[in-house]
Amino acid sequence: MEDTISAVATAWGEGGIGIVRISGPEAKDVLERIFMPIKKKRTKGEGLQPDSVGETIGSPIENRRMTYGKIIDPRDGTVVDEVLAVYMKAPYTYTTEDVVEINCHGSVVSLRKTLALTLEHGARIAEPGEFTKRAFLNGRIDLSQAEAVIDLIRAKTDRGFDVAMDQMEGSLSREIKAIRAKLMDVLVNITVNLDYPDEDIEEITYDKLDRDLRDIDRDIDRLLNTAKTGRLLREGLAVAIIGKPNVGKSSLMNRFLRESRAIVTDIPGTTRDVIEESMSLRGIPVKLIDTAGIRETDDIIEKIGIEKSMDAFNRADLVIFVLDGSRELSEEDREIAEHIEGKKTLVLVNKADLTQVITEKQIKALNPESHVIFTSMESGEGLDLVEDHIYDMVYGGQVKQENGLIVTNVRHSDLMKKAKDEIEAAIFMCGGGEALDFLEVNVRQCFEYLGEIIGEAVSDTIIDEVFARFCLGK
Repeated sequence: MEDTISAVATAWGEGGIGIVRISGPEAKDVLERIFMPIKKKRTKGEGLQPDSVGETIGSPIENRRMTYGKIIDPRDGTVVDEVLAVYMKAPYTYTTEDVVEINCHGSVVSLRKTLALTLEHGARIAEPGEFTKRAFLNGRIDLSQAEAVIDLIRAKTDRGFDVAMDQMEGSLSREIKAIRAKLMDVLVNITVNLDYPDEDIEEITYDKLDRDLRDIDRDIDRLLNTAKTGRLLREGLAVAIIGKPNVGKSSLMNRFLRESRAIVTDIPGTTRDVIEESMSLRGIPVKLIDTAGIRETDDIIEKIGIEKSMDAFNRADLVIFVLDGSRELSEEDREIAEHIEGKKTLVLVNKADLTQVITEKQIKALNPESHVIFTSMESGEGLDLVEDHIYDMVYGGQVKQENGLIVTNVRHSDLMKKAKDEIEAAIFMCGGGEALDFLEVNVRQCFEYLGEIIGEAVSDTIIDEVFARFCLGK
């Protein structure tokens, strides 16, 4: 990493400011080749008013001091932009290298021209995620903290942001390191007993080994139990709203979004296509999918919409099945209930403000596993219970929203599952009194899998794959 990299660190597009970031041993040199510090001074001279402002060359660039000036093309002296630039000396920077940030006007043209000049005068274009990769390779953060940076950038809700920030500050790293410390103690005890059986040392017993391994297994299990919640916080909960035409599906979506996103009429079949909208429900990112009413029809366009509806609820994490409580269950209702069998389902009996003819018992006969709530889209009755159910589904009664470490990364949870398999294999062999040599293999493999999470035992291929998911400039 002896070269110097450069990239635009802010989103491309029109904005108040845009930042070009440079990192590496020549960062300051690159800046000095294209940047002219300017010092304003009041002057009295020919053609100037008494209080007019003149310009002189400013003072040299200082460490961690924002400097006003202009980006100049050295070839012809053309002014590219009026900027604020800051130089930050290693090692107290994001990458632990010398870093420069040039705050330009938020114009795509300005950013493109400024970036081009940095590349012409000593830097190369950064690869996706290369700034964070350098922070990892230079030991400032571990791999799990680096991955949390992605989650922080992509967070859709306050809760998702808080979880990512917690991990970026090292909460998961500390947990993993604590478990690996326990594993290391077990490995040391096994190794000592294997290599120095005749020495005057405490002999490890299978009872103690079993207790230690089970303690580690519980630690891993505790983290794994949060993975489902973590995935939903990171990726969002896909909720498909289904039912036959004119039962209140679009009204439910509009209620959730608090706006008239879907057209609502008394005419069956109004919704012809799948409508998707994202929202935050008590800190949980939710993707609502309003589907076309499912029924037999000869309308070609409506048929296509119904096919999309079927595909939508097959992909959904939760299906909200809406019924018209003022009408008897129809054959169409029963057919839909058959389709969603085995899916996590919430049944809403709508139009509770009218005389009800559907009972919870009838619904349970159709779908015994479903949760039933009586609602009215007209008055909003029961919608708070719907939110409660979705919230409880995500957190599963195990994780409080206010606190607690949550595993959000699929790579992390997969490695934890592998580590758990290894530790459980060791526990099984311990119970059978197998030789310590065999147990050591599984315990060591568990140690290695957990090390991959924080980057202490991971291949270059995995590292490259992780940082390839980053955006340029981060």
